[in-house]
Amino acid sequence: MDVLLIGAGMVAQTHVLALRDNTVGLRLSGVLGRDPKRTEKFCAQVADTLGYTVSGFSDISDALANPPDMAILITPPNARAGFANALAKAGVPTLMEKPIERTLDAARSISTAYTQSETLAGVCFQHRTRAASQALKARLSAGDLGDIVHVEIRVPWWRDQAYYDEPGRGSYDRDGGGVMINQAIHSLDLALWLAGPVARVQAQMSTSPIHQMEGEDIASALLTFASGASGVLSASTVAYPGGAESIAITTAKAHVLLQGDTLRIDWYNGRQDLMTPDTGTGTGGGADPMAFSHGWHQSVIEDFAQAVRDEAAPLVPMDEALHVHAVIHAMEQAARNQTLTDVPA
Repeated sequence: MDVLLIGAGMVAQTHVLALRDNTVGLRLSGVLGRDPKRTEKFCAQVADTLGYTVSGFSDISDALANPPDMAILITPPNARAGFANALAKAGVPTLMEKPIERTLDAARSISTAYTQSETLAGVCFQHRTRAASQALKARLSAGDLGDIVHVEIRVPWWRDQAYYDEPGRGSYDRDGGGVMINQAIHSLDLALWLAGPVARVQAQMSTSPIHQMEGEDIASALLTFASGASGVLSASTVAYPGGAESIAITTAKAHVLLQGDTLRIDWYNGRQDLMTPDTGTGTGGGADPMAFSHGWHQSVIEDFAQAVRDEAAPLVPMDEALHVHAVIHAMEQAARNQTLTDVPA
C-alpha cells in the first residue's frame, strides 16, 4: 500500500520510523510540504532512512494525481481542513494526528466531509496501543473489574518557554489552545476509551506566570460520566521536570493504576496484578516532547491500514475522536462561564 505523508514537522520523523518498521506492506510514496526546498531536503533524509526514493510535492493536486492507498495528515491544526477536504473528495482513507482541528465545529466539519464521501478516517491517539492500555481495556470490557466508580486523570508534564516561543505554539489561531488540546488530549482520549463518554463537566483553565503563551498551561475539571461514575482531571505543562501521565480507576472490585505503560491492579481481596513494560520508554512528558517510542505510532498506522483493507473501523474512529473534542469544548465553556456544562452530543 502506498502512503502519502502530508506535513514535515516535528512528529514527521516518528511516522517515517513507524513506516520503516511496519509489518503490513506499507510504502511511503510521497511527502507533501509547504516549502519545496525543505520538502526536497526532508525527502532525501527519508530516502536514507527507508532505503528507497520518496517523491516530494508542494501542491495537493499534484500529490493526488496518482492517488495513494492512504494518507497520513500531520499538519498543524490550522492547516488541516483544506488537505482533509481534498483527500475526502478524492476518496483517500486518512489517518490524522490529533487534534482533528482547532475547534469542535471545525473538527465536525472535517468529519462530515469524510462521512459524505464515504471515505475512512481515523485519528492517531497512540496511547490506546500501549500493551498495558490494551490489557486494561480487555479486562474492563470483559467485566472482570466490575462497574467503574471513579476516574482520576493526571498529566504532570513540562514544557520550557523555548517550546512556546515557536511561532503559533500554544495559540488559539494555530493550535486551538494549550495543554488540553495539545498534550492532555491523549490521556483524556485514553480515559474515555476505558471508562466511556462524559456527560457533564465543571472546569478551571488558566495560564500560569511560568509561560508566556496565549492558551492555558494548567487545566482541571470535575467529570460526570454517562455511566454515573465521577471523575477528576488535572493537567499542566508546568510540572517540572515532567512525569508520566496516569489514569487511576476505582471499580467495584479493585483499584487500578495505569501510569505510562505500567498497569497495577490492587484487588479488594488483597491480590495484586502488576504489568510493566519490557523496556523503558519515555512518554514525552518532559522538556523533549518527542521522547517516546515510534512503536505506538506504528501500531496505529498498521491498524488503520488493516481497516482500509478490511473496510472496517479503525482503532480510533472519527466519532470517538470527536467526543474528546466535545469534552474539551465543554471544559472551555465551563471554565469561561463557571457553570456545570453539558458535553455536546
